[in-house]
Amino acid sequence: MSRTSRIHEVFAYLRVADTAAAIDFYTRAFGGEELFRLVEPSGRIGHAEVRFGPAIVMLSDEFPEFGIRGPRPGEDTPSCVHLHVDDCDAVVAQAQAAGGTVTMPPTDQFYGERAARVRDPFGHTWLIGSENEALTPEEMQRRYTALMTSG
Repeated sequence: MSRTSRIHEVFAYLRVADTAAAIDFYTRAFGGEELFRLVEPSGRIGHAEVRFGPAIVMLSDEFPEFGIRGPRPGEDTPSCVHLHVDDCDAVVAQAQAAGGTVTMPPTDQFYGERAARVRDPFGHTWLIGSENEALTPEEMQRRYTALMTSG
């Protein structure tokens, strides 16, 4: 007999080459708040947590001896972190001023958000979005279908 357990939370867990620098960037770029960090005697950070509004992102330095590596320079990561904010344009400008690279400028999207993509100095992609239109899933699907079938 299988037992199902209720999920309480889901956390993004980012691996980076320099967690201390990443925490500094995430604080300046996105207004994150460091909750704590666990530092081993050599100085590597084994675990840290940063709060973004109601959400927490976990971080660690690379530990190649355990197969824990961050993104490689110049390579895209297969996932991103989506921050839903009040003002996409303002957050993107703040992230760029802190050293992030805008890979997609703020643009109104079919799904009712103004959205942009920023790559942080550690190789992770952040999708920054703010709602500019409340849409039903049906309307989003209609717009998506139209977008995908237009010439």
